[in-house]
Amino acid sequence: MQFVRTLRPKYAVLLISSMLPFVVSAQDTIDEIVVTADFRGRSSSELPASVTVLGAEQIRQLAVQHFEEVIDTIPNLNWSGDGNRARYFQIRGVGELEQYQGAPNPSVGFLIDDIDFSGIGSIATLFDMQQIEVLRGPQGSRYGANALAGLIYMRSTAPTDEFEGRAELTVGADDTLAVGVAIGGGLSADGNVSYRLSAHQHESNGFRDNTYLQRTDTNGRNETTVRGRVHWSVSNDWQVDLAALFANSRNGYDAFALDNGFVTLSDRPGKDAQESIGVSARVEYSGFSDVQVTSISSIAVSDIEFSYDADWGNEDSWAPVTYDYISVSDRERETISQELRLATDDWLFGIYALQLKDTLVTFNQGEYYDPFYDFADSLDDTFGSEYRATSIAAFGQYEHNLSSVTRASFGLRAERRTTDYDDTAGLAVGPSESMWGGEMTLSYDYSESLTSFVSLSKGYKAGGFNLGVVPSDRRNFGAEELWSLEAGIKAALRQDSLIVNASVFLNRRDNQQVRTSFQLIPGDPASFVFFTDNAAQGETTGFEADIRWLPSDAWEFYLNIGLLDATFETFQTPQVDLSGRGQAHAPKYSIALGGSYRHANGVFVRLDTTARDAFYFDVSHDQKSQAYELVHARIGYDAVSWSAQLWVRNLLDESYAVRGFYFGNEPPDFPDALYTRLGDPRQAGLSFTWEFK
Repeated sequence: MQFVRTLRPKYAVLLISSMLPFVVSAQDTIDEIVVTADFRGRSSSELPASVTVLGAEQIRQLAVQHFEEVIDTIPNLNWSGDGNRARYFQIRGVGELEQYQGAPNPSVGFLIDDIDFSGIGSIATLFDMQQIEVLRGPQGSRYGANALAGLIYMRSTAPTDEFEGRAELTVGADDTLAVGVAIGGGLSADGNVSYRLSAHQHESNGFRDNTYLQRTDTNGRNETTVRGRVHWSVSNDWQVDLAALFANSRNGYDAFALDNGFVTLSDRPGKDAQESIGVSARVEYSGFSDVQVTSISSIAVSDIEFSYDADWGNEDSWAPVTYDYISVSDRERETISQELRLATDDWLFGIYALQLKDTLVTFNQGEYYDPFYDFADSLDDTFGSEYRATSIAAFGQYEHNLSSVTRASFGLRAERRTTDYDDTAGLAVGPSESMWGGEMTLSYDYSESLTSFVSLSKGYKAGGFNLGVVPSDRRNFGAEELWSLEAGIKAALRQDSLIVNASVFLNRRDNQQVRTSFQLIPGDPASFVFFTDNAAQGETTGFEADIRWLPSDAWEFYLNIGLLDATFETFQTPQVDLSGRGQAHAPKYSIALGGSYRHANGVFVRLDTTARDAFYFDVSHDQKSQAYELVHARIGYDAVSWSAQLWVRNLLDESYAVRGFYFGNEPPDFPDALYTRLGDPRQAGLSFTWEFK
């Protein structure tokens, strides 16, 4: 296949060698995992959809600190490095690339313990995380407008009746230091109330060397996370689950360099900081004979600062030209949501309400003077806005057994969104719209270990409006619809030791929303105008597979593959015509493979490799990334109550880009050039874990 031929020879060898152990006979079994983001909490083998689920042990072995470290292992999931941490995600090529203006309008849903952080997912730290679920494809009936492309759901460790705890210490290069503690157990003598508490602090220098300021921490990471969960079995009929989260990421932002390397020259480096507080309550009542009632409530408040040195240099960089610009955005988002649903064995009905308030203040300042042409310009602008939205939705789902081996299901969701926006530039708008989505699925069991499915689903994304100086006919844009046809198999082979989930899909995007940009004032890097338009029809075809195999108690292997062909069928604006071109951040292949060996005496080794094809950085230019491959390794020792491991990420110190801009940023001529933000270089460290009861 083409994607295999494009791999570098040394990684092709790793691919082949990692698959050789499949000739070994199976001796162990893989536990079934329940997908909690689904309405009914079904196992992944029963869910008629493309989904990747990572359990607690997989998360600990694949990552050190943050969700962005596991993204490359998940088929057809990508991220945009517009910030210190991954905040904007793309599933099957669909998703945002940079900070939104005006109205939050995400394509990828992002929830942590039922608390919605869609579009602001940079707080996704992983300590004491029990499960990560990535549902690919439109979630039209389950999550509506915020899940056009799919959903990422993270669930922290659940409370237990018996007391238990875990402590972790990580030290490493690049000034890495992390400490975490988690405890849980029963709170009542009858065992009806249990809890889980965790706290974690992580610091590192951010892998940048600012030679002008003589600092190594201008892109540094300082992340604090505190979680709490309580489970209360009020009676046999009433169950209550409470969750709370405090996350404070005080990260720097100094990620771009004029030479596209790790040495920066900024004199006023920025911040990518987010402080979030959220709580959720899930209440279930099963006292009726055949109806279960579920209520899910959540509240979240987030304060976000995103700032950067817009010229990426200093007075010495541009002398004798004076060229100095900064941009600072302070955002506050508040959400309150309530979902109520009734479910029987066949039917499910529900209503959902969301109130969102988003307040933004942006400050742009700059000065430019060219002594050769005696030309001067300056910028000192403050912009403020407030956005309020109310979403009301009603949804339903029906499942029916057509025979002992055939099942059909139908889902439908209708949503009404009303908005109110005003800003200091005098813009006051309040667009409202009605949208609908849903799905039809058919499943067939060939045997107890092999199931197939086919589904037709429709997702939707709300329209909106553009800010600032935009073409007169580009002020408003309409809703987008995504139709998806998908077929797949779920198999548990070799006495349940080999699990295969695979699917093929065809997506059609109607009235596709595309965000483009252009620079209003040459030489002013803060003068970019971004606007969204229904400029395109898009088509995407692809394949996804998750394969996991335990041939024995000692060995474990996995192979995850995503193939993607995402193109603009039609895309034409006054500036460009990209009809037939590939979409942004949609690599044609994403591959992850690896394996681990655990000896009976506790010694273990693990190797993980990932490969990703080149992709377009944006729709406003034709610049692309380079294909890259990463290798991660671990070796350690597991005892009964403690473990120690040496880990290395990006073992071969591969240089790769996760975001790219193409514009003029270097005076006095300001030639257009590609500027890329690099992913993390090689990191190494030691982690110690102590389990206690």
